Amino acid sequence: MAADPPEPPDQAPAPAPTPSDPGVASDGARVVRPRRAAPAEAARVTRAEINLAHLRHNLHELRAVLAAAAEGRGRRPARIWAVLKADAYGHGGTVAATALERAGVDGVCVALLEEGIELRQAGVRVPVLVMSGSHGRRRDGLEALIEHKLTPVVFDAEQVEALANAQRYMQSTRASEGPLDVHVKIDTGMGRLGVRPEALEPLMGSLRGRGELRVTGWMTHLACADAPEDTVTKTQLARFEGSLAEVARAGFDVSLRHAANSAAVLRWPASHYEVVRPGLALFGVHPLGAAPPSHESEASSAPRAPRLKPVMSVRSEIVALRELPEGASLGYGHTWTAARASRIATVPIGYADGYSRALSNRGEVLVGGRRVPVVGNVSMDLTMIDVTDLPHVTVRDEVVVLGEQRGRYGSDAISAQELAERSGTISWETLTSVSRRVPRFYRHP
Repeated sequence: MAADPPEPPDQAPAPAPTPSDPGVASDGARVVRPRRAAPAEAARVTRAEINLAHLRHNLHELRAVLAAAAEGRGRRPARIWAVLKADAYGHGGTVAATALERAGVDGVCVALLEEGIELRQAGVRVPVLVMSGSHGRRRDGLEALIEHKLTPVVFDAEQVEALANAQRYMQSTRASEGPLDVHVKIDTGMGRLGVRPEALEPLMGSLRGRGELRVTGWMTHLACADAPEDTVTKTQLARFEGSLAEVARAGFDVSLRHAANSAAVLRWPASHYEVVRPGLALFGVHPLGAAPPSHESEASSAPRAPRLKPVMSVRSEIVALRELPEGASLGYGHTWTAARASRIATVPIGYADGYSRALSNRGEVLVGGRRVPVVGNVSMDLTMIDVTDLPHVTVRDEVVVLGEQRGRYGSDAISAQELAERSGTISWETLTSVSRRVPRFYRHP
């Protein structure tokens, strides 16, 4: 296993701020980013293991799905731009991006300017799309965006003006040559970001008058691609294509389009266009559940379900054991009382690590390949489990919170989907909640 490269010590002097430094706010204050716990510094036994071979496998599986879908439609397979926002769904953005780039991914997508800069500083060279656009006042961060050759998404005239001004300034200093590539986001029904179809004409007018910018892509975001009901996605795709027809009539190049997230890659071949943007599926979680939908619809024509492999597992160890008599209670609020003489183990993982408090008295973990229940309230740093039925358990035995385990009592697995369902949320949140204080260990292919 290998880990992230060592980071400079906290005492290292900060470099002088520059106007394009994304770590400097508009009032001159320096923004200090939190560091992730590094394996070499970790004293706790709780850890996340990231299997990069599984990440590459999932990329190849999605490519196979795209190739089969394209063959059935008589077109070239869509290219994959991996969505690596939120630190690659908690897996480690720079490491995931580097592994995917070596595996031949065509591009990556992030949400924030800072995420894109971090990838560039790690040596990532494929196109990096900043999907949430730019929200800074005046030129905050825009010069850094241009300097690092990131591709912003635009959807209003104010963004267009700010980017054009920043690009013109960078051209005047010879820090950038030629126009800045941008993608335009059309809001077809998500209702968050994007230009509404009825407002396209003014935006196109703004873009047409800005030679500093070049529109190289058009995108939308599907709201319900994973839903059993097809109506919303059909409507969104129809709106997108209607908008693209208007854009093409206005003389813009529409040869690069993208709409499909992980669910749409698997369920909506009509949404593949030239580029797709899978995120969750790359990390081994099926966005449609354990298997694709069984009902027949116009959407469910993907050739086969990919055989995805989970990329992340979260493991810890038992650090304490104690015997509780029948009737004894434990934990904050005494929400659990022993119905029999019980053996209770303490595990150093809690809600500050991303193990949800909603799993109190309802979650399960694996010990020796057997499921055991979480008892009492999950606290910030510690969780208690009932190992009464596992007579040979000792301190230092491994505990699997997420992932597979084989042991003396059998074999089993706990998925991100299961954790999400038990805690009343979604797999995306389960993965991204694994906090920075949990060190990541990387298994390289």
